[in-house]
Amino acid sequence: MPDSEARWYVVHTYSGYENKVASNLKTTVENRGLENLIQEIKVPTEMVTEIKDNKPKEVERKVFPGYVLVKMVMNDDAWYVVRNIRGCTGFVGPNSKPVALTDEEVERMGFEEKQIEVNYDVGDSVRIIDSPFEDSIGVVDFLDKQNNCVRVIIHMFGRETPVELKLNQVEPL
Repeated sequence: MPDSEARWYVVHTYSGYENKVASNLKTTVENRGLENLIQEIKVPTEMVTEIKDNKPKEVERKVFPGYVLVKMVMNDDAWYVVRNIRGCTGFVGPNSKPVALTDEEVERMGFEEKQIEVNYDVGDSVRIIDSPFEDSIGVVDFLDKQNNCVRVIIHMFGRETPVELKLNQVEPL
């Protein structure tokens, strides 16, 4: 089972125990000094508007109830620590044998974004390569590398129109 690089794994928990498992695992990692093996622990949540008594209310809801995501270097020690946390029923995979999430799955889930290096700046001309405005040419108006977003001004129907895109949806001319 050894793997030298940290990967994301899915841990199955008892229903409603996701936060408790994550908390206990973080404490165990700190107490045993295993930060180099178990690097991140996440319980993905999202904000949802529920209507109760005819009033909208923002509530936090678990994206994957019954599961905790752990970024770890898989070896016997790390496996043992995670597997023996109270409330944990095992790893997701055939016969509870851990199977790492692929890079595409991690990116799709959106809980780990790679920093994208861009070779354009505000004022540069760019081509949109992925969106409904594909193949349009415009000028970068705003660039936010931390939030992976760029605003491009394109000419459409005789007007200047701002378009919000992700950094990897445009390329310099």
